[in-house]
Amino acid sequence: MFELNNVITCELRDQACLIFETGIAAADPQQSVKNILISGDYHLEILLSLTSGNPSRLGHWPLIHVLAFGKAACSMAKVAREIIPAEWFAGRGIAVTNYENVVPVEGFDVYGAGHPLPDSAGLQAAQLIADKAASAGRGELVLTLISGGASALLPAPMDGITLEDKIQTTDLLLASGANINQINCVRKHLSNLKGGRLAKLAAPADLHAIILSDVIGDEVSAIASGPTVPDETTYTDAIKILQHFKLWDAVPASVRSLFSAGQAGELPETPKASEKFFSNTFYTLCGSNRISLNAIIKDAQARSFQSQVFNTHFSGEARKVAAQLAIYAQQCWLTGVNSPIAILGGGESTVTLTGKGKGGRNQELALAFALEAEKLEIPKCWVLLSGGTDGRDGPTTAAGGLIDGNTLTRIRAQGLNPEALLHANDSYTALKSANDLLETGATGTNVADLLILLMHPLA
Repeated sequence: MFELNNVITCELRDQACLIFETGIAAADPQQSVKNILISGDYHLEILLSLTSGNPSRLGHWPLIHVLAFGKAACSMAKVAREIIPAEWFAGRGIAVTNYENVVPVEGFDVYGAGHPLPDSAGLQAAQLIADKAASAGRGELVLTLISGGASALLPAPMDGITLEDKIQTTDLLLASGANINQINCVRKHLSNLKGGRLAKLAAPADLHAIILSDVIGDEVSAIASGPTVPDETTYTDAIKILQHFKLWDAVPASVRSLFSAGQAGELPETPKASEKFFSNTFYTLCGSNRISLNAIIKDAQARSFQSQVFNTHFSGEARKVAAQLAIYAQQCWLTGVNSPIAILGGGESTVTLTGKGKGGRNQELALAFALEAEKLEIPKCWVLLSGGTDGRDGPTTAAGGLIDGNTLTRIRAQGLNPEALLHANDSYTALKSANDLLETGATGTNVADLLILLMHPLA
């Protein structure tokens, strides 16, 4: 029985990886752009939606300024170059991505920048993006290709804020447990590009954004901190977020001064929907976590798993999500498992750092689930993959964790204490010792995280 369990576990691990690859493929940035852009003899057609009868925007723009930024920037830029005739380009395009995803793109100047913490290279690239957008004239088009990670990749601090100030503020927020919407609210009010300010720079030109969403719920004002769409958050909202996470006194004095001046009305707010230039600004959502989740549901079913959805938009502390998933799995088991089950989810958890270990939200979720499954005595014939679709989980080279019912045994066999490592936020060390890190390399896309829990009736 033990050997049979091992064989089935190995098979489940392979199946989980294949299902995960299907989710990543569904967010392929090149195919996503191909689905949206259509080049005619004398015009460019841009689909406004992939549903509702595919309404589109037709334009006879004499010049098109192409700006791509985010983890999928190079892939999206490459397809735009293939579809749009070279003579329509207003000079060379600009693509800004994280260092791991930098590849040459014909007709584009490609820049690598820091992620998740911004760096000086990103600061320089952001200025080039701003200058290119501002150079566009009336009747021309600024085509922006936006993907996850762009908030950190394009730091453009407001006057009086240094890059170091922004890095310190971002670092504090990332360690606080704040979610992506809260982090981006603060970022918007520190930036000359985010929160609709890039669209303001591009006016009076037309602007269209093709967006690959890494935000759960696809709130476009949160994706890349919404550089091309109206922002309804305020300086007051940003202050409240910093106060809620007890960071107001920890952030640089320059940040407190800027936010206080903004709250007092001494600085202009981020552009709101009432701004006239937004009448020439549109966007198309070309990919999202939900699209990838639907793809893995279908793939699991095709592999003869009974597919059940744990959560379409999980969020919150990774350990709490792990506990909820374990309870869900236990309930499924208790109702009777007669055939292989796939419990699937999409979303993005957070981690509040209290220890000095190494890891990311997916690794912490995986380790926490292993401990919860042991506590609930869930039979060991299961495999959990918790992975970031960008191929990188926190400040590590792993995409997340790929664990099974014997993970804790392997960790303890190395003389390590998994409970202590979780407490120290050191999930990387724990999973590495068990050879349970999920290693995919940079995927060139980013639509948040996927959970794949496979359970077999044999126990």
